[in-house]
Amino acid sequence: MAYHGFMAETTLPAPMPSPFGATEAGWRQTHLGRLMGHALRRFDERVLSLMASSVEVPLALSNLAARDQVGAAHIHITRHLAVAGSRLTDLAQSAGMSKQAMGDLVDQCEAWGLVTRQPDPHDKRARRVVFTESGLLWLEAFHQAVRQAEDEFRQAVGHDVATVVALGLEAYAGA
Repeated sequence: MAYHGFMAETTLPAPMPSPFGATEAGWRQTHLGRLMGHALRRFDERVLSLMASSVEVPLALSNLAARDQVGAAHIHITRHLAVAGSRLTDLAQSAGMSKQAMGDLVDQCEAWGLVTRQPDPHDKRARRVVFTESGLLWLEAFHQAVRQAEDEFRQAVGHDVATVVALGLEAYAGA
């Protein structure tokens, strides 16, 4: 394989075969981490699509989802915020985000009416992020959309494969 670039023409060695049958360059497209990332994006997109058309979601939030204003980052709050509320630092840690990034996300969700900040009953200096009434409706619609997306996944790959995938991911993630 010849390389033509800013360096002199160089002949690179032939790609090494991968245990997955792909060439050395191809493995980057087919490794497990990339496939899981694609699957997560596809799953989240389907969940948001279902929520955009759900009559259970307050209209303003449904419109945001339909216009792609709500994205995977907003799903982090939905997945990680305890129903009783969470401190911002705990929420950020649970979602694997910085406190500043989570703070920006909470600000946006607060402006949309999904969450609000309240004094922490255990520490008067701290504040907790809690779902609003609309946020709880959003959470229930999220639950229903996740269930439907999981059912669609089972139909697409078969019940046995879906079960093995779920068990394997639980074991791998340490859930």
